[in-house]
Amino acid sequence: MTLESSERDFAARFAPYAAQGLIYPQPEGSPLLEFVAGGRVLYLFDRSGPYAAAPGQASVVVHGVLDPGSVELVSPERGEALNVQGVSALDGRGQVTHVLGQTWVVQARLPLVLAAFEALPPVTVGQWVTFKTLPPLHGFIIP
Repeated sequence: MTLESSERDFAARFAPYAAQGLIYPQPEGSPLLEFVAGGRVLYLFDRSGPYAAAPGQASVVVHGVLDPGSVELVSPERGEALNVQGVSALDGRGQVTHVLGQTWVVQARLPLVLAAFEALPPVTVGQWVTFKTLPPLHGFIIP
């Protein structure tokens, strides 16, 4: 199973769910984007190609692969949460805003495009989930 057919197709398909934030200058030769959004500093594997991301305000699709078995349906009482784990992974809690096959868009301080290589539990738009992602997170710059 593949999660994307190409970087361009993936970015175009999920562009409406891009997070708004700030990209910091990339160190020469680094494959990681430093992206600040939702009050968090994220280090994203740059899927748009070297030097595609200019420093400054940007729209970025933040994509994570879910850790198998980490997803649970929860009630919304505790609200959104997002915690950075290690260099480039997350755990969080948020509301499912879109379901596109094996891919969910979850609002957890910022919109996240989350997918899995295994079957995900059935969810509907509006339900709340907790989750963990595997490193690295991927970033797709939206022009």
